[in-house]
Amino acid sequence: MMEPLPRLVLVVEDVIAEQRLMMALLQRAGYKVVGQPSAEAAWAWLETHGAPALAVVDIGLPGENGLELCRRIRAHPDWHNLPVVICSCRDREADQFWAKRQGATDYLTKPYTPQQLLSMVQRYVR
Repeated sequence: MMEPLPRLVLVVEDVIAEQRLMMALLQRAGYKVVGQPSAEAAWAWLETHGAPALAVVDIGLPGENGLELCRRIRAHPDWHNLPVVICSCRDREADQFWAKRQGATDYLTKPYTPQQLLSMVQRYVR
């Protein structure tokens, strides 16, 4: 099994403005960041590069949604321990419960403050 890429965060977000904002906040905090616009693109990146230290995944993606990507990651023998934070504007307890049932490590509700994002990432990436 390959070791996760240190301090690398994979951001899977189809709204490019939101992806760029999240990536800029994380880069300013010293993280390496890769952005992908869909679950399919993220999966292709994972197959090519291996596991990052953390994946932050939007639920509402074109094609396969973020929860489906999370399930696929959990089913992969090399990536089942990869921390996956689901990021969504859906903030009901049921949404968070369902995300955890799909294998999400944690849940970040949009809109979030820069500090909320950084605190979440620091919880999983040293």
